[in-house]
Amino acid sequence: VYPPSKSKAPLPSSAAHSSHQRRPEKPLRSSPCGSSGEIPSSDLISRFVKQSNMAAASSSSTESPKTTTERRGIPGAQFVEDVETYLTQTGFDVNSALAFLQERLQQYKLVEMKLLAQQRDLQAKIPDIEKCLDVVATLEAKKGTGEALIADFEVSEGIYSRACIEDNDSVCLWLGANVMLEYSCEEATLLLKKNLENAKASLEVLIADLQFLRDQVTVTQVTIARVYNWDVHQRRIRQIAASSPSKDS
Repeated sequence: VYPPSKSKAPLPSSAAHSSHQRRPEKPLRSSPCGSSGEIPSSDLISRFVKQSNMAAASSSSTESPKTTTERRGIPGAQFVEDVETYLTQTGFDVNSALAFLQERLQQYKLVEMKLLAQQRDLQAKIPDIEKCLDVVATLEAKKGTGEALIADFEVSEGIYSRACIEDNDSVCLWLGANVMLEYSCEEATLLLKKNLENAKASLEVLIADLQFLRDQVTVTQVTIARVYNWDVHQRRIRQIAASSPSKDS
């Protein structure tokens, strides 16, 4: 948040060379301060869904409703109770089933990394929005008192300058893409509060998505272990059956 150019100290060089425009009828929506906090659509998730649907096409008709749940386009993992029945229904042999499950596990991991990056961005953005709200509230509190506000602002990393801010009816908000727009204090407060609410709501959705993903990862890992152990058990049975005739003879 920056006050308009009434400040006696110059603004940072990055602000001076940016586009400083009067607020249009419809404010821009991309920014640290002007962002709505919504989660962008993920191409990675779309590719994940397409690949999963193609790989599981042969078994989709036989899965029970409780194993086909999905969340925001991310398919749920099927818990395999009977490995032999699972292999029969899907038409996979053991190696194909393990390869499919390993691929799906990696896809879950990639989506999880994508969502974790979005979560970190939101967790960093929320404190910034709250700081902006505090600055606007301080400017409004000083308005009409005749008392100038002395503030230190960052010129560049680790370098600060001091400004004397007189009465101002408006503030400037960074909207990203090297663009700054001017708002009245009331409009800036409403915008920042709305963006803060959206960011917190998006963070809650992300946390729920991550929990869902972790559950699917656990189910997939258990399924891999069950298929592998079943294969080991079947090999032992075949070995015992093969060695029995030789002992009898």
